[in-house]
Amino acid sequence: MTFRTAAITTSALVGGALLALGAPLAASAHVTVTPSDTAAGSYSVLTFSLGHGCDGSPTTKLTFDIPEQIESVSPTLNPNWTIEKVADGDRTSQVVYTAITPLEDGYRDTMALQVHLPEDAAGTTLAFPVLQSCETGDTNWNAPMVDGEAEPEHPAPSIAVTEAVEGGGHGHAAAEGDEHEADAAADADSSDTVARVLGIGGLAVGVVGIVLALTARRPRKDA
Repeated sequence: MTFRTAAITTSALVGGALLALGAPLAASAHVTVTPSDTAAGSYSVLTFSLGHGCDGSPTTKLTFDIPEQIESVSPTLNPNWTIEKVADGDRTSQVVYTAITPLEDGYRDTMALQVHLPEDAAGTTLAFPVLQSCETGDTNWNAPMVDGEAEPEHPAPSIAVTEAVEGGGHGHAAAEGDEHEADAAADADSSDTVARVLGIGGLAVGVVGIVLALTARRPRKDA
């Protein structure tokens, strides 16, 4: 096998392995949030996605901290979890989802919270820290994202609030809450689909590299 052929084969194998392994890991690395609406003053369904445990340990509980600016929150029922709203005076400061059966590492689930975004929050970022408790250990997704700095290891899920939309708001968004939630869940699922496609593509590249390697190693017949 020539040096050039060996280099090409090695590059194909390494590239395929990185794509196959890296894409799914990137898609499930964090607890993420997808808002149905980001306009100030609107009702938004925030869909939080989780696809991993704590270093492989099954997840037993998720505690969501609600920003002080948000005075109204309505958790969406999930048959796999019990739900508790923790009050701080007249507002809900935390929402706790406790797994009926621990969520095994590598399996995905979503939790949706409908919140009323503050009227004066346009141009700000609202963070929703999440404490992920597992059978062994826990992971606190509470680190703030800072512009110009590298992403922290355990970033808090957050949304950027945009300018209010004229004519939008209370009745319209509340009436379409279920539709927004479904759209948000579909968006989250699409990211998983992309990761799977990239992973399959990586495996295909790896297979091509193996075929090239085997072909290059076949002895040439004398003319």
